[in-house]
Amino acid sequence: MIIVTGGAGFIGSAMVAKLNAQGETNILVVDELGTSGKWKNLVGKQFADFIHKDHFIEMLLNERLPKVAAIIHMGANSSTTEKDVDHLMENNYRYTRILAEWSVRKKVRFIYASSGATYGDGSMGFSDADSVSPRLIPLNAYGYSKQLLDQWVLQHDLQQKVVGVKFFNVFGPNEYHKGEMKSLICKAYTQIQEMGKIRLFKSYKPEYKHGEQVRDFVYIKDCTEVLWWFLNSPKVNGIYNLGTGRARSWNDLAKAIFSALEISPNIEYVDMPEEIRTAYQYHTEAETTKLQSVQCPVQFRSLEDSVKEYVQNYLHPELRYL
Repeated sequence: MIIVTGGAGFIGSAMVAKLNAQGETNILVVDELGTSGKWKNLVGKQFADFIHKDHFIEMLLNERLPKVAAIIHMGANSSTTEKDVDHLMENNYRYTRILAEWSVRKKVRFIYASSGATYGDGSMGFSDADSVSPRLIPLNAYGYSKQLLDQWVLQHDLQQKVVGVKFFNVFGPNEYHKGEMKSLICKAYTQIQEMGKIRLFKSYKPEYKHGEQVRDFVYIKDCTEVLWWFLNSPKVNGIYNLGTGRARSWNDLAKAIFSALEISPNIEYVDMPEEIRTAYQYHTEAETTKLQSVQCPVQFRSLEDSVKEYVQNYLHPELRYL
């Protein structure tokens, strides 16, 4: 059995879809559905069972689960503006650590989600080298909860036994339930339908023009290809960046959306909320040398091709799911 935590969430449900596409249906989906619409991500998926994340931990520790082949741990509170740090520490750090300890003890393949948010303002670069990771300084509590787990893995020399994946700016189908944490593509599509334009934050650094702040945007389908490769490469372990390795501007992204819709660009630059200005990242770009060094064969799609597929096949004219 393959366990996917956060299996009803954005990346988790996309991974369940990938597993199904590869003929895998003996899957245990672990999540907390609450009142959000993320349950829709599971419709049409094939899996053996669903368990609430709290009950799952009880069953795991009490040895009440069938034989487990792997745990793909994508479950987390991914809000970069979350203020309840105790919650983040329990939900993101402690929960992951329990699963990692169990997996290592049982010799079960363990892949967990870290984040590009661990890099903070990027002043130390974006290298995923083990010598760099412990010194990173995240800008928000979410990033810190992920950083703490990466540090714990390295402190206990577990980088040769588990896989950590530092996701950069992931976008694509199945993110519809994420509210303010949805990608700009998903938000902008709605803005275009309602106002005929896309709103981007102004820049507050003279070296960046409005809309020229850059991110490493990576398509969800490329992410699941990499996760599938890790799952089937048991001799490959460590903490890796998962991004394209090429930073692109918000203006590039906006223009790609308009192009996918075959309409002329109309971009408005608006004030950035003061509460996020000091923690705002102006540049992120995954260093991918380490992933390339283990011969991961996945070729990342261009921003324009990814946006076009997402907009035309999943957003327009109505929401579709993986």
